[in-house]
Amino acid sequence: MGFPTIRPRRLRRSPELRALVRETTLSPGDFVYPMFFNAAIDAPRPVGTMPGIDQLPLSAAREQAKRIKERGVGSVILFGLPKTKDDRGSSGLDPDGPVPRAIAEMKSAVPELIVMADVCVDEYTDHGHCGILKKKGETWEVDNDATVSVLAEMGVLFAKAGADVVAPSDMMDGRVGAMRAALDQAGFEGTSLLSYAVKYASSFYGPFREAADCAPKFGDRAGYQMDPANAREALREAALDEEEGADMLMVKPALSYLDVIRDVREHSKLPLGAYNVSGEYAMLHAAADRGMIDRNRAILEVLTSIRRAGADFILTYHALAAAELLGG
Repeated sequence: MGFPTIRPRRLRRSPELRALVRETTLSPGDFVYPMFFNAAIDAPRPVGTMPGIDQLPLSAAREQAKRIKERGVGSVILFGLPKTKDDRGSSGLDPDGPVPRAIAEMKSAVPELIVMADVCVDEYTDHGHCGILKKKGETWEVDNDATVSVLAEMGVLFAKAGADVVAPSDMMDGRVGAMRAALDQAGFEGTSLLSYAVKYASSFYGPFREAADCAPKFGDRAGYQMDPANAREALREAALDEEEGADMLMVKPALSYLDVIRDVREHSKLPLGAYNVSGEYAMLHAAADRGMIDRNRAILEVLTSIRRAGADFILTYHALAAAELLGG
């Protein structure tokens, strides 16, 4: 007697059957929504390269928090555009700066909303680099240790404002340990630390740099962000940040690095995030606008692929649209 005919497609015959056996699921609670608060504007300012994304005035923080929570998205990450910039990113340490004020307003309006704060000096420096620069001969290079000191102070400032999570995105060596020590010493042992542990020197950051007004004025960031050709290095970076006290890890970008997400997932037990970055968002919208793809199906397919690769949560500009598609 032969074996019965095996037909996997039997389990694909209806939406209910497909849902029953689905291996990877999405929910609005899986998303972290990135937001840009500009201290110098009084009304939303659209980001030309990112359809549907605005720089926001601080007066919008409370209503935005309510809107996001109503969609079922439970987390946001904040970026700040200050009124003034200098070569050391001093405005990033201003207690009345855009991120501390937005944190306080959003937490006041919706206390249960998880508010994360990006910690980096690029948004606050006039040169746009992720570190404080020092002269070396005829060129400039990032001063790692001077930058780490500023980042640690910035992390404490955001924690004081009410941030649930601080997220260093600079890729300086030792910044996770320094920030964890500074938070604990300041009495913020309960503030979580999400490390941009694996951040590549990617070509997909262009629209973000418009949104956050932080494009480098000279040079590039390849001297401190990771080489896109390297995967084993990602495991070393993640392991170092875990040893230094990170509570969560992140891989950035997501779509060109799904293999890296999988590798980090298999080597670490920490919660793992992935950043579906601005260029990935813009490409999807550009293709949809030209009728090349179905926007809504593509959004959910992209986000599912990131979850399937091993991400526990996704930082994505699609968060509100995806939540609506999922019934949030």
